[in-house]
Amino acid sequence: MAKCCKTTKFTNPLEIPVEFVEKNVKLRGKLHHITEKGLEVEHIPISIPFISAIQRKWQPEGLLLIRLAGVELAAGGTAWLQRELLPKQPLWFQLLGRDSSALDCLVLVHKGGFFSMCLNEELLSQGLARAARIEGLPHHSRLYWKLHKRLLRAELKAVKKNKGIWKEQSYSERVQERISSNKFLQRLKQFVSWVRSSTER
Repeated sequence: MAKCCKTTKFTNPLEIPVEFVEKNVKLRGKLHHITEKGLEVEHIPISIPFISAIQRKWQPEGLLLIRLAGVELAAGGTAWLQRELLPKQPLWFQLLGRDSSALDCLVLVHKGGFFSMCLNEELLSQGLARAARIEGLPHHSRLYWKLHKRLLRAELKAVKKNKGIWKEQSYSERVQERISSNKFLQRLKQFVSWVRSSTER
């Protein structure tokens, strides 16, 4: 890897060298926004002593959109991220895949001491997401199955503890859900609303 790449600030997924993605390199960043699409992160390149001030002056503006790989956020997932992460939160993102608009990554946040939290796993273990296909990684690769197993294990924790989306519904909630999903009742409701609308004309 060329030294210039390590000290270059990336502001677009396509600027990142292909070998960085292929080797699943970890990059450092600073959180700016949390959106429904993912995390908007400023890439912080490796700084070289003595010229870091010059680097900062000439670095381009722009944020990278980072999707949490292997995770499908459920209701409450985005709100949890907004509560859990601080403004300008420093983080690391491990490259797994990309397209022209976003990067698919494992995102690690330092929690003090030697402990780091993987946001992908934490969301699953809290029941705030479902494990999904890891975009960008070849499905036959060892890394794909290693990571997928980790994510499924995190999801299983939430299932066992009835957390988040896996929380057991009460009897009345189950009855209500069955009623709302009953096709006959849905047709009946449609017929009633049609009769009402036709009599109002």
